[in-house]
Amino acid sequence: MKKQKKAFLLVYGCQMNFSDAERMAGELASIGYERTDEMAAANLILINTCCVRESAEDRVYGKIGEIKHLKEANPRLIFGITGCMAQKEGDALIARAPHIDFVLGTSKVRELKTIVREIEAERGLVDTEINHGARVTASVANENGAKLRTATRDKRGRFVDVTLTETELPDGGPVAREGKLSAWIPIMYGCNNFCTYCIVPYVRGRERSRRPEDIVREVEEAVANGYKEVTLLGQNVNSYGKDHKLADFADLLKMVDEVHGIERVRFMTSHPKDLSDKLIETIANGTHICEHIHLPVQYGSDKILKAMHRIYTVDSYRALAQRIRAAIPNVALTTDLIVGFPGETDEDFQEMIAFLKEIRYDSAYTFIYSKRSGTPAATMEAQVPDALKHERLNQLMAVQNEISKEINDKLLDTVQEVMVEGPSKNDAAMWSGRTRTNKLVIFPHGTEQAGDFMNVKITHPQTWILKGEVV
Repeated sequence: MKKQKKAFLLVYGCQMNFSDAERMAGELASIGYERTDEMAAANLILINTCCVRESAEDRVYGKIGEIKHLKEANPRLIFGITGCMAQKEGDALIARAPHIDFVLGTSKVRELKTIVREIEAERGLVDTEINHGARVTASVANENGAKLRTATRDKRGRFVDVTLTETELPDGGPVAREGKLSAWIPIMYGCNNFCTYCIVPYVRGRERSRRPEDIVREVEEAVANGYKEVTLLGQNVNSYGKDHKLADFADLLKMVDEVHGIERVRFMTSHPKDLSDKLIETIANGTHICEHIHLPVQYGSDKILKAMHRIYTVDSYRALAQRIRAAIPNVALTTDLIVGFPGETDEDFQEMIAFLKEIRYDSAYTFIYSKRSGTPAATMEAQVPDALKHERLNQLMAVQNEISKEINDKLLDTVQEVMVEGPSKNDAAMWSGRTRTNKLVIFPHGTEQAGDFMNVKITHPQTWILKGEVV
């Protein structure tokens, strides 16, 4: 019997990319690939890429160069690039790095195994034993092969398919989830908002919503397999169902909340312009829906919001936050903030700081504006110097860290429900887990097991974590 085929998957970017990678891993598992953490031991290497920021692309190019040495040592190694950067760059990736065997765009998850089997056949790898004892035949067609195989070859024989299929969903295939407790469940793909700084609509296409019954079925399957928590994913979950009109996001959230055996339901990301009062009411009245809303504001002045094409104002966002907190008093609000957007002045930045102090988020993901070719903001005048961007980012983070610490200090001596996730990364004698409001809690290791729900008294609140003890 020949050795088990091994696949190394490297994933960059957002939760949607990690969810896509789980579907890719499922496709590869169906043709005999076991996932490995050792890149040098892999028969197949796949990088699922991100292009939202330049730093992500730089890391990908660095890794592509590193893999060249592995390909030189083992010419039969299969190496592919998928995801947003693959969609954006296409065959330019292969022109820059000819050791890449295939490039597949964001809507080509289901085509992956067909391409891999074709490469296997060409390299004489089709006799490799697979998990269930069957053999891959020399035929490259599978149950969906004829329909799914749309990739073309370049002059060197490499496969490239970055056709952006906006009418189909990468749905229905196997999923090989990484975690054991929390499951990513994509509910829609694409984005219609076209924020001027964002590349996502160009690399993921327009919004397409999955059917509600398919989503609920996937949640039920995850729960049956032992998952305690699901996170519903979309570029803008609040737009769910606007295309097929079978259910809106509030309806879907209620359906998932009612799945037998589910313990926690989360979602991300919300766009402020589409978060309805109906959705707020659904969260407030839910049983398993967690009291955490990630609500990216991006900036705190109307001038910059308009330039970003965010389609809401500071006043409308403030009113939305007030309605959320009135209906869900213990809610944790988190956000995304971008500094250094083109045209940002000192006055704009001070408006941002004042807005941050007023809204008081539990935490914030803070970013320096990164110019992305193909987006309107990339060609805007008055680009902000890098040194000034970093200076403003440091000021912003200092203000937010102070707010986060003050909010967490109020949790001193309170008792929080925590789902145990496993040993702390920094101390195996301590457990780590999360509250319903998505705060990380560290507490002494007892007889608890991963997946248990414990009541933990908070004894040492800190800026980014809470420390406590089981009660």
